Amino acid sequence: MTLGFSVDELLPKARGGGQLRMGLTRLDESEWLQTDPDRAARAEGFADFSEGIQLAPESEAAGAELAAMLGLAGGLPHAAAAHHEDMCLLTRGGSEAVYRLVGAAVAWPSDWLPAEKLGLALTALHAPIQGYEEQLASGVDHFMDRLAAGPVYGRCNWFIAPTGARRWAAEPPELAFAHVGPENVGETLFVRSERQTLRRLPETGAILFTIGIYVEPLGALADGNVAMLARAVRSLVEGEGDRRGAGAYAAALIGYASRRGLERGS
Repeated sequence: MTLGFSVDELLPKARGGGQLRMGLTRLDESEWLQTDPDRAARAEGFADFSEGIQLAPESEAAGAELAAMLGLAGGLPHAAAAHHEDMCLLTRGGSEAVYRLVGAAVAWPSDWLPAEKLGLALTALHAPIQGYEEQLASGVDHFMDRLAAGPVYGRCNWFIAPTGARRWAAEPPELAFAHVGPENVGETLFVRSERQTLRRLPETGAILFTIGIYVEPLGALADGNVAMLARAVRSLVEGEGDRRGAGAYAAALIGYASRRGLERGS
């Protein structure tokens, strides 16, 4: 199954509310990374957000291995600057039971700061996500343990944002979405999708996590995707809707879908 490289292509494969799940699919090597990155946009992104590059000493060998795999000199920052995807490296020390974030080259984060995450184990990395520890942590740890070098796995997600900017820092929802109203919702609500991949590097054994960011205004999406989002915001698990600020935009999104003849309520 392919994931695609746009919001409209990614949303049908994303979780539409309910219990958390990894939702991984095996990808062909040709589907690993976007083949036509906007390198100027990447350079601008890193120039505007230099703190997006965070490297622990443990990342050096894995970063060099990754760059060589991609036909580049240098390390992790060079690899990420040459591709559309932000890139993170996770390793596990010989006596450690868990993987930790040891390197990040992130120009367009979705409301997180690499400097605050460097060195953290997986559960701590995902701490803001309601239900992660109870519903996903053990499954993710098991997957990471068993991941072999070679295969590439992908997944995707979505967020509703009040901006089309690729680098997104969430504000209090009542302020962030204050400009959204029935007359402009299709242009002022944006759907942000992360196309994520996981693969193990064969020499160092580090795990590479890539994040490709795609953003579109709600009004530009296909009917089926707008309908899915309207259903999903109704069924976000308890607590997750608060983290996503759903109370500030749910009524506007559902109303918009209804006016497009897509949402009949539930």
